[in-house]
Amino acid sequence: MQLFYSQDLSPTDAKFSFSKEESRHIAKVLRKQIGDTLHLTNGKGDLFSATLQRGDPKCCVVAITNVEQKKPLSYGLHLAISPTKLNDRFEWFLEKATEIGITQITPIRCQHSERKIIKPQRYQKIILSAAKQSLKYHFPVLHPMCSFKDFIENHQELPHQKLIAHCQEIEKKSLKSLLKPKGNHIILVGPEGDFSSEEITLATSMGYTGVSLGDSRLRTETAAIVACHSVAYSNEIE
Repeated sequence: MQLFYSQDLSPTDAKFSFSKEESRHIAKVLRKQIGDTLHLTNGKGDLFSATLQRGDPKCCVVAITNVEQKKPLSYGLHLAISPTKLNDRFEWFLEKATEIGITQITPIRCQHSERKIIKPQRYQKIILSAAKQSLKYHFPVLHPMCSFKDFIENHQELPHQKLIAHCQEIEKKSLKSLLKPKGNHIILVGPEGDFSSEEITLATSMGYTGVSLGDSRLRTETAAIVACHSVAYSNEIE
């Protein structure tokens, strides 16, 4: 199934007009014909079925025939991660995390971070593309970049399960042993140089539990994917 997206779609809409770029894709690339069924989402859980009424490459128009509200994930996962030095690795993480299932992503600046500037618009496009490809109807939220300290303080009052994945040889527990199915989780993943001792101490003092992702020393983006999949898997087997 080909899934199209527009944040402007509303469950009360009777018709919808595609942008010029999407219209060209529908008419020229996919070669859709009048009367064909298209599927659309607003990324907020609504799946729209529609019939193509106008196949103009400059402005395709569909009539909405059905709207179905899809259930969100049975869990909440907010991953706060330090962007990698190589941008393509962070983009790979965004794509795969979206495909696996995640609700929120916040890039964070840490003491050892090598990347301080990100490209939020490009990142958003990658998330949208991955969500459409994997047929997600609830799209993950990409938050603006912030400092590690600000993130910790801004989420202090949330009743989520709070975990910090790090490599230091201090007391930690296995991530899989702590995960609570159908719960809300915040997981912190540090930069290539790991979190600093001060950051780990701060997080621990504010309710975060140190976790291990296994015996191997993982790259930042790999660690984030392992964490993301672990949460998803713990809910699948429940």
